Amino acid sequence: MPAVREYFRANGTRVRAHWRNAAGSSGQLTLLAVVVLVVIAASGGGASGANGERGGGGKQLPGPRPTTVYPITWPGWDKPAPKPSPTVSYPIVFPTKGAR
Repeated sequence: MPAVREYFRANGTRVRAHWRNAAGSSGQLTLLAVVVLVVIAASGGGASGANGERGGGGKQLPGPRPTTVYPITWPGWDKPAPKPSPTVSYPIVFPTKGAR
């Protein structure tokens, strides 16, 4: 489908930008829409169950079950490691480039 840019007619009327069907494609577009609707109708229009029935009738498959235990804890959760402390109390001067 070609895009038509905004333009002004000779009489000064503004025409907004829009999409336009190609010439002669309206019949093909209608045919495509009908085919899509027929395919959707033939497929039942939705998902089917494991045994081919719709609406959840028949045998139901088991759903997912949680495998975790809440609240989640990790080893050492009760006894956190001590925070590191500085090993020296005086400033350390690191040599820098260009310093003498």
